[in-house]
Amino acid sequence: MPTIAIVGAGPQLGLAIARTYGTHGYGVALIARNQAKLEDLAGELAAAGISAAAFPADVLDRAALTQALKDAAAHFGGIDVLEYSPVGGLQTAMTTPAATEPADVQHEMEFQLYGAIAATRAVLPAMREAGAGTLLFTTGAGSVDPVPQIANVNAAAAALRNWVLNLHKELDGTGVQAAHVAINVSIGTPAVPGFPTSQPEEISPVYWDLHTIKRDQAELVFSL
Repeated sequence: MPTIAIVGAGPQLGLAIARTYGTHGYGVALIARNQAKLEDLAGELAAAGISAAAFPADVLDRAALTQALKDAAAHFGGIDVLEYSPVGGLQTAMTTPAATEPADVQHEMEFQLYGAIAATRAVLPAMREAGAGTLLFTTGAGSVDPVPQIANVNAAAAALRNWVLNLHKELDGTGVQAAHVAINVSIGTPAVPGFPTSQPEEISPVYWDLHTIKRDQAELVFSL
């Protein structure tokens, strides 16, 4: 069956994307650090009739991430779609532009850009050989329109965005689609009072659209 690998799979957007693809007959490879939580997600999907399996790996461990994606490809017979959206949580202290030190950006670069590059290198050769596939990368909308309060996070997200847009150009005509999704809402609950909020199920269909009917589109900004 066709398969999506979700790197950074969690109970909100990751699960919603898994359900969206799963209802279209896709198998789902779930990749994140916590095996127990991944197993819970896989069980929830299985209860809905969706074939899913857990492949624990930390995106900061390049070898483990690469192996998880290789194991997922072996388990499902290939990976047709890669979705990359790990969340760093509280591991990074937010800084304004003037207060940012190089070290303030480094973790986010490792987490967002370098992890995405490693994941892509694990799946792209097979996609190129097949002449088909989709690579989707998620950031907050600060990658497009930065916010001073989270300058270091936005800088790394913008670097990832730049790389994805360039990858989209390189892959033009190969049958492989690369696209960036910038989310300009809080997911599930407001990050701050009054900030626009959407439920994961409202966002996840855009990932299906980019894979199916918007394959020439390099970027999609989700906002209300």
